[in-house]
Amino acid sequence: APLRPAATHPTHATAPTDNSQRTMSAFTIAAVAPRAVAAPRRATNVAKHHRRAAAPLRRAVMDAAPVSSGKDFEPEGDLELSDLTAISPIDGRYGAKIKILRACFSEYALVRARVIVEVRWLQKLAAIPQITEVPPLSEDANAFLEKFLADFSPADAAEVKLVERTTNHDVKAVEYVIKDRLVQHPELKNIMEFTHFACTSEDINNLSHALMLRSGKDAMVPFMDEVIDVIVGKATEEAETPMMSRTHGQPASPTTLGKEFANVAYRLARQRAQLKQVPLYGKMAGAVGNYNAHMSAYPDVDWQTVAEEFVTSLGLTFQPYVTQIEPHDYMAELFNCIQRFNTIVLDLDRDIWSYISIGYFKQRTIAGEVGSSTMPHKVNPIDFENSEGNIGMANAMFEHLSAKLPVSRWQRDLTDSTVLRNMGVGFGYSLIAYQSTLKGLSKLETNAGAMAADLDVNWEVLAEPIQTVMRRHDIEKPYEKLKELTRGRRVDRDGMREFVSTLEMPEESKQRLMDMTPATYIGNATAQALDIVAKIKAL
Repeated sequence: APLRPAATHPTHATAPTDNSQRTMSAFTIAAVAPRAVAAPRRATNVAKHHRRAAAPLRRAVMDAAPVSSGKDFEPEGDLELSDLTAISPIDGRYGAKIKILRACFSEYALVRARVIVEVRWLQKLAAIPQITEVPPLSEDANAFLEKFLADFSPADAAEVKLVERTTNHDVKAVEYVIKDRLVQHPELKNIMEFTHFACTSEDINNLSHALMLRSGKDAMVPFMDEVIDVIVGKATEEAETPMMSRTHGQPASPTTLGKEFANVAYRLARQRAQLKQVPLYGKMAGAVGNYNAHMSAYPDVDWQTVAEEFVTSLGLTFQPYVTQIEPHDYMAELFNCIQRFNTIVLDLDRDIWSYISIGYFKQRTIAGEVGSSTMPHKVNPIDFENSEGNIGMANAMFEHLSAKLPVSRWQRDLTDSTVLRNMGVGFGYSLIAYQSTLKGLSKLETNAGAMAADLDVNWEVLAEPIQTVMRRHDIEKPYEKLKELTRGRRVDRDGMREFVSTLEMPEESKQRLMDMTPATYIGNATAQALDIVAKIKAL
């Protein structure tokens, strides 16, 4: 019913007040409930009547509607690990994108690397003539060890973790499991106590981490190379596409789209080349770096030479000066290099995002994709945004690793141990970012028409070449004259040509300026873009 005049006393239907209202639906209760009425301010008795009449309705609706207990999101019990239950999106939502890194940085990978180092050290000891207690291994014994390494599986690593529950020491658990295998071979059984001989845990760990980093780098570099290759391809394809530059967000001297891609490609290629040059160091020098235990048992052995031979046999670079730990400086160099590569990708992500927003690029739509849950027309640059976010996560991790790992109290503290278990996190987020950027680039369509239109409404950018040519021909106050003509103003083609026509300079120079347009004022941008392949090869 419509609101009644203020002077008229309303008539209401009576809301149910017995227990039957508790079983009525909210819709039914609302249908028989009194309507709201605008009561006169002076009629306070009417307002009181409204409140009394409405009270049963409020109670009825509250009783009929579901009420949260405040415990709608209580923690569940133990959940099995899966893509849906993983805490980190690296192992959950994005797990399929970084599967290649599981064999590089997982707990299984760490255990496997430790086993490899321990077995190779035992084989090295057997090759040292002065250690007569460990004679040269027979072909059969070496074959047994090689098979053990080749067949090592997550099930074997799980056995190590089971032993660790008792030892509460991860490296010692590896040693015990290896001994359990050696006892199965008569020859190896006799030398099993030389497993982990003269080693501190960090001898095994530092070499294992170096092997893991090498493996992780090898897995990630192809994605880096693909990013570079795709950008190089766009540089050459768009070498001649003129585009307005923007400095401080304002129109500036034109360039070409290909040249701007070439800028990014060269920057990335430099970091990729530097990454290749970062050495992976290792040490095998005992508890404080002086071969104390080694020399106490076999003083006639040149243990530093043995250590260098062993480390280099693993494909690593020998670190001669250490405490209990390899100082991790090379890790900081490695992580910082990846971080710089990532920052350049992030810079590209933001630039492409901005160019999409001003119409320089269109994005190919994919059937079934949704851009917005409420705005059906949206085609958002989500791939570049996803890349930017994941690069932020990767670089935050690399920043901490680079700052923390080279610092250790006195000859060693344990703070590096837990941090090193997160090396793969930075690699994982980086890999996700690269794939997102590649996906975004694959959907780009250059809108050359929009670029041309932008150039055509910014003829004032030709103020730079005009005043430069005026300087050459000794015309007075060239900069100031062009500033007066163009600063903060729109000047069209006719306006610029009219100005040039008044200049006293050789006809050849004047005609060159008259023929110039924003789209042709691109310097050697095209040549630079086409030269990018050769420049990268020269790095």
